[in-house]
Amino acid sequence: MVQVMEAWFLADREALRDFCGNGFQESALPAATAPIEAVGKPDLYAKLQKATADTKTKGAYGKGSHSFKVLATLDPELVRKASPWAERFFVALDKLM
Repeated sequence: MVQVMEAWFLADREALRDFCGNGFQESALPAATAPIEAVGKPDLYAKLQKATADTKTKGAYGKGSHSFKVLATLDPELVRKASPWAERFFVALDKLM
C-alpha cells in the first residue's frame, strides 16, 4: 500500500512533468523502476521538493497547493498498473457504484 497519495504521482511521471513545467527535475525522483508502494513518506516528500525546487510557474511542491491538482491529471490506468493496492481500491469503488 502506498504511504501517501503522492506516490501515485510516480506512476504517471509525464503528467507530473507536464503539471510542474519548466525547471522540473525528474531525475530527483525515485527510480522509475522502484515499486511506488515501497517509497516512504519522508523520502518521497523530500524528493518531490527537490524535483520541483526550480520550477518556474508552480514553485516547489506543496501538499496543500498542488496535491489534488496533480492527482486530477494522472492517468488512472497507469496508477492501477503501478499499484496493486490502487487496483484493489478502484475495484472496490466500482462494486459500490
